Amino acid sequence: MSNEKDNNKEQKNTDKGAAVAAAKSVYGAKKKSFKDGPRNKKDEPRDGFDQQIIDIARVTRVMAGGKRMRFRACVAIGNKKGEVAIGLAKGADVAIAVNKAVNKAKKNIIKVPIVNNTIPHEVYRKEGAAKVLIKPGRKGRGIIAGGAVRVVLEIAGIKNVTAKILGTNNKVNNVKCVIKALSSLKKVERKENNNKNKQDKAKK
Repeated sequence: MSNEKDNNKEQKNTDKGAAVAAAKSVYGAKKKSFKDGPRNKKDEPRDGFDQQIIDIARVTRVMAGGKRMRFRACVAIGNKKGEVAIGLAKGADVAIAVNKAVNKAKKNIIKVPIVNNTIPHEVYRKEGAAKVLIKPGRKGRGIIAGGAVRVVLEIAGIKNVTAKILGTNNKVNNVKCVIKALSSLKKVERKENNNKNKQDKAKK
């Protein structure tokens, strides 16, 4: 009788071990496939836009039951071909805040006129306490700028430019000021087209 009991116990243990091994193989394969699938796709830039995190801050709000802590993220997106935008959002987690900021930025994309890898003319902008001066640069000069301004100019695709922060050092305000300055740039028409238009008018 004792031998039969021992044999039954051994069979049960082997069955349990086989079941556990099968479950691990199945669920392990599912986890691997999930990691290789949607999670990596989220990390990739969407629609050809690169994203750069400019600032992340922890903010609190006083509620009836106490303080509620959240995270604020400021993100800049751009395709390095003249399209750029910034987004500012809050979330319970850093990842949630960043995703919300990216979605907001995609709704406010601006087109920056780029002539010979630089801006067409000098621009000065004041927004609140932020003051920014941006000047075009000659070929090969590179981006001469500091802080958050440099990030926005790089992600916009401007290769030769000089910028100076004249006001506050607040990153969020400076980035907003740069976006306003870039959106106020005017497209410069070539002189050849202007001469042709003048000649056509003169013939008429």
